[in-house]
Amino acid sequence: MFSFFCSNSISQNSLTSFYDLEIKSIEGKEIDFNTFKGKKVLIVNVASYCGFTGQYSALEELYESFKDDLVVIGAPCNQFGGQEPNSEKEIMDFCSSNFGVSFLMTEKLNVRGDTQHPLYSWLTKKELNGKIQSSVKWNFQKYLIDENGELLNYFLSTTSPTSSKIVSLIEQ
Repeated sequence: MFSFFCSNSISQNSLTSFYDLEIKSIEGKEIDFNTFKGKKVLIVNVASYCGFTGQYSALEELYESFKDDLVVIGAPCNQFGGQEPNSEKEIMDFCSSNFGVSFLMTEKLNVRGDTQHPLYSWLTKKELNGKIQSSVKWNFQKYLIDENGELLNYFLSTTSPTSSKIVSLIEQ
């Protein structure tokens, strides 16, 4: 077993539910995943200087269309081509001024490797999420969790947030 190098680390053995996970917002406040019970959650690793950065607009559109039933969470990550080198304040300024982002953004984190954040360990490891084994291939990979905290599916970067594949699962 390896350890996480995050101040909010959780032992892999103690993970029993999506709602047990801990992460901070981009402003440094704890996010309580329990407040998302009864809603679907779309988690996306994001970056400001990526060919897929324009998906921020589609993520915001999706969030605005379904915000009564859907939580969208952007998780900034600099592990793919150094495409998110900015500070958390710079990331938030960039997202709000260029794309009008109003959905939840997390602290900057690692989505793979030895320092993978516990959220992404849960999302990518079948032994933790009970559903799907995956790996994060690039920025803007999307993970959809249902109203009960169960992982529904994941979508590669090339899938638009407003694609029928994602929207149909949200509308179910």
